[in-house]
Amino acid sequence: MNVFLRICLVLLLPALLHQGFAQTIPAGRLVFTGAAVTPSELKEQDVLKHLTLTPKSNLFMTVFLERTLSSYLHDLAPALSADSLSKIGNYQFSFLMDGKLIYQTELLPGAPRPAQQQADLSWNKPLIDNQHEGAWWSQSAWNRFLFYGGDSTLTDGPHILKIILKPYVKTPRLIVGEVIAEGQLDLLVKRHPDVNTASVSLTRVIPGEGLPVSNEPFDYNRIRKLKAYIEADVFRHITSIVVLKKGKILVEEYFNGSTRDSLHDVRSVGKSFASTLTGMALADGYLSSTGQTLGTFYPLQSYQHYSPAKAAVTLQELLTMRSRFDGDDGDPTSPGNEENMYPQSDWVKFTLDLPLDTVKYRGQWHYFTAGVMLLGSILDKAIPGGLEAYADKKLFKPLKINTYQWMYTPQHVPSTAGGIRMRAIDFAKYGQLYANDGNWNGRQLLPKSWVRQTFSRQTQIPGRTQEYYGFLFWNKTFRSEGNSCETYYCSGNGGNKIYVLKDPGLVVVITATAYGSGYAHRQADQILEEYVLPAVSGLGK
Repeated sequence: MNVFLRICLVLLLPALLHQGFAQTIPAGRLVFTGAAVTPSELKEQDVLKHLTLTPKSNLFMTVFLERTLSSYLHDLAPALSADSLSKIGNYQFSFLMDGKLIYQTELLPGAPRPAQQQADLSWNKPLIDNQHEGAWWSQSAWNRFLFYGGDSTLTDGPHILKIILKPYVKTPRLIVGEVIAEGQLDLLVKRHPDVNTASVSLTRVIPGEGLPVSNEPFDYNRIRKLKAYIEADVFRHITSIVVLKKGKILVEEYFNGSTRDSLHDVRSVGKSFASTLTGMALADGYLSSTGQTLGTFYPLQSYQHYSPAKAAVTLQELLTMRSRFDGDDGDPTSPGNEENMYPQSDWVKFTLDLPLDTVKYRGQWHYFTAGVMLLGSILDKAIPGGLEAYADKKLFKPLKINTYQWMYTPQHVPSTAGGIRMRAIDFAKYGQLYANDGNWNGRQLLPKSWVRQTFSRQTQIPGRTQEYYGFLFWNKTFRSEGNSCETYYCSGNGGNKIYVLKDPGLVVVITATAYGSGYAHRQADQILEEYVLPAVSGLGK
């Protein structure tokens, strides 16, 4: 063999061996890896046979199919074209733990894209990717699995995870095919590492503008354990926790590079500010009542889908998310889904052009971001000088909130859809205003009657047990060590919360950046229920 051939063989042999391994994996297999891998370049050492699952673990799946997904869908509905099939079909995922089905979901049509459905015989996608959370449909499926039972079954110790893929079409009858890929993985779950709380110290609390320091006792060790778990990524992407007790700072901790001066993007927490400013505008006479209708503010006949019912939509329906606009952020196919609004050049026109759906909603609660944005537009029209100056004068300056950033609509109106950025300590002041029934240092900034209406169960959240909605505030009862605490709270994507517990006199702010993740809200509630409340509430003592 001449020298040239030997050099070529040395250079090509590793690639041939690697390619050979991928080709040895039979169709119908799903294998797990710890990183993103191009299927054709998969090496034997990439494939996980077992995984110690910690808060820092990544987990990817690689699927090998005998035929394309489009071909399998055609078996279920032979009369339809490939493009038509991609609009009514996709993968069905089944997640099993220790041989028991925990969660099953039909992926919505559209992801993977039709071109991939029609061509791909293998693909690699993340289930857990700590560096790029929420970026892929596969991560959304995993997050739903966690939410609907997976999290509670992933207890520390050994487990077997199994994932099964089948094709499905909805014609509208659901038709599910046979198994087209499956795989399993031995797990050793270690999501709660041992922590040495003796080495953890809490930050010394100092006064904030308008907020003194509390001398109330609390369970120092429990809060130290919480801090250790956040620093170990048991609770992920937390940026701050602030606890006020009886209007004074009890706990103030910052994480992941944030400080007291950091401005936090709390997403839909900002919706609650629309309620506050509506109450103020009513008290100042700029609005007459929550019964005022859209027809009072807009020439609705100049917009699409006009009807007397649209003109009769009230401010109260926008405040409680019970309007009959065909808009539901929980439904990707809804015309009024917020993702359809953001690319538009005029968000108000987008919203007012929407049709009503009086059959689907019938006054039931449905999460409708565009409706809250519209409420901000109404306030901007009704208040002399506009919403931005009014909020600064009537709300922020009295609370000594001097540094904040609004998001704006394309018409440069402050967006009450969400996204206002503030310091965590200032969000705590906002929560304390409600804990004080609208009073701040002896000055009634917000009518007490408005706080009481806001903190009332205006409507029940469909599909949730004993969870309610007030005037752009959420409501549920937390239970901690045998005690119940009714809580009204603001909530935003990523696990951002302002909890107000009037009894036992607590305001708890949690800011986080776990945007798009399925665990974000659950972990914030867990922090409150298992750590903060037992440590600082004093209930039962």
